Amino acid sequence: MKITNPAWRRLVRAFRPHVSRSQIAGAVLLALLGFAAAVQVRALRTDSGYPGTASRTELIQVLDGLQQKSRSLESEISEAEQVRARLTSDKDKTSTAIEQADERAVTLGILAGTLPAAGPGIKLTISGSGDAIYAALILNTIEELRDAGAEAIEINDQVRVVASSYMLDGQGGIVVDQSLIPPPYTIEAIGDPRTLATAMRIPGGVVDSVDDKGGHVQVSELDDTAINTVHRPRPPRFAKPAPDGEGGD
Repeated sequence: MKITNPAWRRLVRAFRPHVSRSQIAGAVLLALLGFAAAVQVRALRTDSGYPGTASRTELIQVLDGLQQKSRSLESEISEAEQVRARLTSDKDKTSTAIEQADERAVTLGILAGTLPAAGPGIKLTISGSGDAIYAALILNTIEELRDAGAEAIEINDQVRVVASSYMLDGQGGIVVDQSLIPPPYTIEAIGDPRTLATAMRIPGGVVDSVDDKGGHVQVSELDDTAINTVHRPRPPRFAKPAPDGEGGD
């Protein structure tokens, strides 16, 4: 039916739907946002199978670390079982006991200073006047090195420092185990280089003590050093092995 009345014609045009380009673009944008939100929710649901807040990559790294530790422990167990088998074997028992005794003798010889030693460590050069360098300071340096894990110590390529070593102030230097050593003093120690060097540089430690009195300490970390001086032990005058069963608790 054709509408001829102008008033009705304007009314029909007012209610007729109009779709603009901006409305079409808005509808497309809303559809894309909805799709992205659905994908994100699905991804979150997929990752929710992992407990805690660790990511998948972190969990894989933890698993790899555990597997490496497991392999290391299995290797140690295997070596221990081989040693046990050798000890229980009549054929290899004697040779194994001798081998382990030799290894223990070498270890004790290094620690007791009766064998030369080599390995990483540090070198200290202490210089200054007699007021800056004295026997008590050198003794304190030795104790600091021992506390830091030094396994072998030597002074000026002359004296191997051991548990029984003593130090006294002497004329023109210090006396270490009956040997007069003049300054400057070079102390070499075998152990972890970083740990030993840090022990020398701690606030109030050896370096600060010498600097406060006008002396100077140079600390060098070494990948490899050799200590060739050995200690000649003397037989004890008073001590003797305790009878079996009379050792102290």
